[in-house]
Amino acid sequence: MTEDNYDSSQIQILEGLKAVRKVPGMYIGSTDTRGLHHLVYEVVDNSVDESVAGYCSRIYVVMGSDGSITVEDDGRGIPVDIHPKYNRPGLEIVLTELHSGAKFDKKVYKITGGLHGVGVHVVNALSKKLIAVVKRDGKIYYDIFEQGIPVSGLKTASDVSEIEKLGIKIQFPDHGTIIKFYPDPDIFETTEFSYETILARLTDLSYLNPQLTITFLDEASGREDVLHHEGGLIELVRHLSEGKEVLMDPLYLKEEVDSHMVEFSLLYTTDVQETLMSFVNNISTPEGGTHVAGFHQGLSRAIQDYARSNNKIKGVEDITGDDVKEGVIAVLHVKMQNPQFEGQTKSKLGNSSVRGIVQSVTSKFMKTFMETNPHVADVIIGRVLSAAAAREASRKAKELVRRKSALEGGGLPGKLADCSSNDPSNSELYIVEGDSAGGSAKQARNRQYQAVLPLRGKILNVEKASDMKVVENEIIHDLVVAIGTGVKEDLNPKKLRYGKIIIMTDADVDGAHIRTLLLTFFFRYARSLIENGNVFFAEPPLYRIQKGQNVRYVYSDEEKEQVSREFGPNAIIQRFKGLGEMNPEQLWETTMNPKTRKLVQVTIEDAEEAERIFTILMGEKVEPRRKFIEENAVYAENIDL
Repeated sequence: MTEDNYDSSQIQILEGLKAVRKVPGMYIGSTDTRGLHHLVYEVVDNSVDESVAGYCSRIYVVMGSDGSITVEDDGRGIPVDIHPKYNRPGLEIVLTELHSGAKFDKKVYKITGGLHGVGVHVVNALSKKLIAVVKRDGKIYYDIFEQGIPVSGLKTASDVSEIEKLGIKIQFPDHGTIIKFYPDPDIFETTEFSYETILARLTDLSYLNPQLTITFLDEASGREDVLHHEGGLIELVRHLSEGKEVLMDPLYLKEEVDSHMVEFSLLYTTDVQETLMSFVNNISTPEGGTHVAGFHQGLSRAIQDYARSNNKIKGVEDITGDDVKEGVIAVLHVKMQNPQFEGQTKSKLGNSSVRGIVQSVTSKFMKTFMETNPHVADVIIGRVLSAAAAREASRKAKELVRRKSALEGGGLPGKLADCSSNDPSNSELYIVEGDSAGGSAKQARNRQYQAVLPLRGKILNVEKASDMKVVENEIIHDLVVAIGTGVKEDLNPKKLRYGKIIIMTDADVDGAHIRTLLLTFFFRYARSLIENGNVFFAEPPLYRIQKGQNVRYVYSDEEKEQVSREFGPNAIIQRFKGLGEMNPEQLWETTMNPKTRKLVQVTIEDAEEAERIFTILMGEKVEPRRKFIEENAVYAENIDL
């Protein structure tokens, strides 16, 4: 059998779909918005796998105005012939049997991202309706499913118009697969997709697969993004370095060793943070894993060996791995068979053999490069030595943090109105702007479990400040003391005094600025609190609408118009310009009562992109910030930080 002989005989079945609808969390992690978007990624990954195998160059994704997602590729098309063993069409098997597909056959797909997840069959099981269209051998086939069950059987379309009647407009008529699905509202907490969330994933894929052109259309708004990045990882590294002072051109390596393809690009900047995006088989690994450990070890070993052998270590005792990482912007992509993922979100690579392979490849490449490019090597060594010299100053700043008795459990800030409960799981800290809002919040709160910390003035922009300035800042000092965990390497989540840290600011530009400054602080100095789900935004209402005994609080101008029409004429509309305008009863009812308030949990699903945005918006360089605002102003409400 040749590799091009792709038919139903390569499809294997391991088990059925019986339990998927009953316990969906076992298969997609959750039924919230993350699980919802996971469905999109599974379908797209199938098309990307076709591209990696060399059979697909275009993918078209549509976020339908009817709540559907459509993914079309110009690959070979899922086989539709009758399987010789199971006596059913290949398309039906792929869409109805868990762990079925050609990806278990290494002769058909050498490397696949789809094995990371659960496959399009689970997408089918968790969809209210799914339509599959295959263009293959000069014919168009289709099958319709409801809640994972075939309802039409495999049919051959007479012409394109028959497919259009199903609500599908074919983009690539010659060959390929189309999957259109509607998530089941009985399964998911929400069925509303986020354009920005999907776009971020597709953008990553377009950089990782420069041979691909991915088009993404939002049918409701008409927005369309065409993603094609011929520069691949080098282009992505340049993209990640926007807003930072770059010290060198990107380095690039792609090498295959023992059935592992190791690809990376890196450069150095003056930034004090490391920015590293890592992937395995096109799948993001934000928690890192053995491939990232190998990359770090290989990079450190090469630079340390070069510096020592060339007598470059001057002015410092030695250089460490952390010194080498400082200022690095890198993208690492490993392709391999049978990746094993670990961690709570299955986003950490666990294969132990990968560490040594990536370490060896990275170290060999960097040593050779520095020996043949001594001028660039001097730039790299100079940057690492600068980091080493700064390490001692940073250590002194941390010692100052430790010496401040308040940070070690001393007296709480006088502005803090603490709660009586000592149970963090049942305690909340409201961070509010100014004494006016603070006074109302203190009166409105439930003193048993809600604490209030008013901030006088704007918090320090930590993106531009040194550790020493951050430590000495009174507002940050009070905030750190109130929270109780410490910061950076000294942060201890077990000392967290409040399970929910709720940022409550006015719904205006100044409030948004304060919220961004606070979030920048948490991102840089207490990032694990965001990752652990401890940080929230309170959403105060914009209006209070009353007619007679009916009172409604609304949170947008669109909702105000809708409620006004519902209430009819003579409704009284009150616009809240700030939290201080609400009386304590209103503030409790709208923003602090757990039964009626609106809280938004702060998450960082794409930490690398969030870091880029933080650097642009809060960093020193004006031009990248101006460019970002100009390009994204129309989509500003969709930027989820």
